[in-house]
Amino acid sequence: MYKCLLYYKNDAGGQEMKQYAYIRVSTKEQNIDRQILALKPYQISKKNIYCDYQSGKDFERPAYQKLMKKLKKGDLLIIKSIDRLGRNYNDILVQWQYITKELKADILVLDMELLDTRKKTGNLTGTLIADLVLQIFAYVAQTEREFICQRQSEGIAAAKQNGKKFGRPEKEMPDQFKEVCRRCELGELSTRQAAELLGVSHTTFYRRYRKIIGETVSNSRHFGTSE
Repeated sequence: MYKCLLYYKNDAGGQEMKQYAYIRVSTKEQNIDRQILALKPYQISKKNIYCDYQSGKDFERPAYQKLMKKLKKGDLLIIKSIDRLGRNYNDILVQWQYITKELKADILVLDMELLDTRKKTGNLTGTLIADLVLQIFAYVAQTEREFICQRQSEGIAAAKQNGKKFGRPEKEMPDQFKEVCRRCELGELSTRQAAELLGVSHTTFYRRYRKIIGETVSNSRHFGTSE
């Protein structure tokens, strides 16, 4: 695990504060060099960069959780891009608020200048600007997800109307399946014996057997042959 550490003075109390970095890739096969290189101008040593080789779908990551225990008021967390923090913008917003409001640490996103919560000159603070930008991102991302889900639902509905079937195709049954079903119906075999005879699971056989029986009853009624 990489960890990197840098001290700087806090304007308020003159206390030495720490500067951390967080990097993430989804798998151990992926390269972290690009993120490490982006941190180089900040002269952060390896011992306080926290690195996870894990998906960004949630924040249950070992290095990230350790980092959260280290961050203190006035510390600075540096990440190369916002998607290194996570993939879901609503979850990112929660973490962002936790770091900046509860821990009272700052965040700097290198690939986006506006995502920098450190105080700026003028009337607006960096935190306010960064919060607004991040909330806009979250809204756009959520809206896009809803549009994607809507388009998928509409596409599936249209495909079903055109006769397209979804899911795994049904398992092919052995040639003697119908004959074995007939023997089950006559009481010559139990459904478990039939499944063993065909070399399939009892659940698979019973489901297909009930389907065959249902079709037989339906056809009988259609042709007026049922009692």
